[in-house]
Amino acid sequence: MKTQGIINHIVNWLTTYVESSELNGFVIGVSGGIDSAVTSCLCAKTGKPVIAMNMPIYQAKDQVSRSCDHIDWLKKKFDNVTGVDVELSFVFDGIKKCFPTDIQDDLTMANTRSRLRMLTLYAYASHHKMLVAGTGNKVEDFGVGFYTKYGDGGVDLSPIADLMKTQVYALGRDLSIIEPILKAAPTDGLWEDERTDESQIGATYAELEWAMDYLAANADSRPHGRLPVSLPVNERQKQVLTIYNGFHKANKHKMEPIPVCIIPDRLKT
Repeated sequence: MKTQGIINHIVNWLTTYVESSELNGFVIGVSGGIDSAVTSCLCAKTGKPVIAMNMPIYQAKDQVSRSCDHIDWLKKKFDNVTGVDVELSFVFDGIKKCFPTDIQDDLTMANTRSRLRMLTLYAYASHHKMLVAGTGNKVEDFGVGFYTKYGDGGVDLSPIADLMKTQVYALGRDLSIIEPILKAAPTDGLWEDERTDESQIGATYAELEWAMDYLAANADSRPHGRLPVSLPVNERQKQVLTIYNGFHKANKHKMEPIPVCIIPDRLKT
């Protein structure tokens, strides 16, 4: 993979997009993970103003420290980056007080955290006339749909959504992203028990990438990606395919346009 070529391509794409939009720059949430670290660095390389936001909600200390350390690294490397810390825990507490207790299941409240961060990003973006940059990769955005609808999925543009997770790590190494982020287990940061993406999904990103390649290959009836169609699958690979297909089917509503009920002209005239 030509990482430097990809980096230059994304930076040029971001620059062209923000200039054509006649907006000032980018707002991005920094979580302490590889996706937001790479995306924020790519945005910074445009030379346009970037607001990198740390938005903890009862966050694990290591996630907060990685986020802060990355923002400090960005600010030292790029003079167009501004770091902002917005503690949202007390706001989240206020939401919990307003919501009936019978709807406050774990998943609902985890997604509420993500949507609260989205609201905050857009408040800053609106005020400063900037674009909210998304941090989803291809596996999350178009494979298993591992993101919150109208949460971290609520963005203006997606710079790394055509890259697999392993490719994002390759860009991160080429961009000299700090070592703690490169080594950290991927996590969505929406839980107080520090659960990882792998523990929630039941498969690693490398396995999910394999599943995407395998299914694409068989759908096209020709070799595709890293896996020939004729290669047999073992028991673990069968499990991964079941996991992948389950998430893809359940989350397909996130990946497709909002359904519109088209009214026949005969009923409207």
